[in-house]
Amino acid sequence: MVAVAISTLEKMPVYGTRIVLSEGGNISWFFHCGEYSDGDDFYQPVHAEHLSELLPSVLKYLRLPPGSKFIIDDQGYEDVWMVQ
Repeated sequence: MVAVAISTLEKMPVYGTRIVLSEGGNISWFFHCGEYSDGDDFYQPVHAEHLSELLPSVLKYLRLPPGSKFIIDDQGYEDVWMVQ
């Protein structure tokens, strides 16, 4: 499972954050596009297999280790880093 801010799809840039999976948790990736919101309903759980339809541009980043973040856009911008 991953968490996707469905309401932000089709906006730019695309942000990805991979957290360390908490005990008993099943979501370590969070994706949103455009502006972030801290609203309780911002992210929705989605099976990773649906990313090829929803956000195909993030697929190549899924193997990044926990602590990774990235920003990409449709003009070729890419920034990938690790959170300390």
